[in-house]
Amino acid sequence: MAKFNATSTTAEVLQGKNLTGQTVVVTGATSGIGFEAARSLAAAGADVIITGRSKAKYTTALEALQTAVPGARFDAIELELSDLSQVRTAAAHLQTKAPRIDRLINNAGIMACPLSRTAEGCELQFGTNHIGHFLWTCLLVPALRQSTAPRVVNLSSAGHKYAPVNFDDPHFEAHAYDKWQAYGQAKTANMLFSVGLTARGILANAVHPGAIMTNLGRHMTQEDMAQFGSQAHESGFEFKTVEQGAATSVWAATAPELEGRGGLYLEDCGIGEPASEASPTTGYFSYGLDGDAAERLWALSEEIVGEQFTLA
Repeated sequence: MAKFNATSTTAEVLQGKNLTGQTVVVTGATSGIGFEAARSLAAAGADVIITGRSKAKYTTALEALQTAVPGARFDAIELELSDLSQVRTAAAHLQTKAPRIDRLINNAGIMACPLSRTAEGCELQFGTNHIGHFLWTCLLVPALRQSTAPRVVNLSSAGHKYAPVNFDDPHFEAHAYDKWQAYGQAKTANMLFSVGLTARGILANAVHPGAIMTNLGRHMTQEDMAQFGSQAHESGFEFKTVEQGAATSVWAATAPELEGRGGLYLEDCGIGEPASEASPTTGYFSYGLDGDAAERLWALSEEIVGEQFTLA
C-alpha cells in the first residue's frame, strides 16, 4: 500500500484510482485547495458538484474546471454558509441534482476575520466554518445514506491548537474577541463534528491540509503575515503547493485504508498522532477528538439551528 507524506500531491494520491460513477460534493471550490480537490477528483472519473458563495464565483470556477478536465461532469450551486436559510435552500437544491452523494468534502471556510455575527448571533467564524456545515451536512444525510460507503471530510486545521470550544461563551459575548481564538474554536469544532457524525453512523474525518497561500488568508494583516513567517522559520515549517495542500482531503475521500474508519484527525496524507513537545508542528490536541465535547457541541449546534438530527 502506497505511503504518502507532506509533499505528496493529488496526482500521486489518486494514481490508479477510478472514481467513475461516484458523486463528490466540494464546498468552497471556487479557488485554492477546494478547486484543486474538485479538479483532481473529476480527473479520476468522479462526477463533481462544487459550491460557491455567488453565481458569479461558481460560474467562473466551473468554466475553469471544465477547461482543466475536458469531458468531465461538473455542476455547481450557490451556498452561503453564514445564512442558514440559504443553507437549507441549497441542501434541498443539491438533492434534486444528486439524490446520492458518495463523498462530501466540507472545504469552505473563513479565517481571522474582524468580529461579526450571523443572523442567529453566532460569531462569524464559528457560524460559517462549523454551524453552516453542520446544518448542510445533516440535511444531506439522506443522500449520503444512498451511498454504500459514504464519507464526509471536514477541513480543520492545526489552528485548532489556538483554542478548544468555549461552551460557556462560544460567541464572544462575555469576553473580548480574539480572531485567532475564534478561528481555533471553529477548527476544533470541525474536528468534534467529525467525531459526532461518526458516532451517528456517517463516517467523517477531520483534515489539516497544511499551510497554503490561498484566499483563506485574505483577512490577515501584514503584522499577522510577518509573525506567521517568523514562527514558520523558527520551526522549520514549510508552505505547501495547492496540489500538496489538497492531497490530504483527496486521500481522506478515497484511501482504502480509511474504509470503515472515522473520527480521526488526518494530516500529510496520514492519520495524525497526539501532539508532543518533540514534534510541535504536527499532531492534534486531545480536546479536538473528545467524545463528550463532541456531544456537547452537537447539542449546542442543534439548539442554534433549531432542529434535531438523529441521523437514524
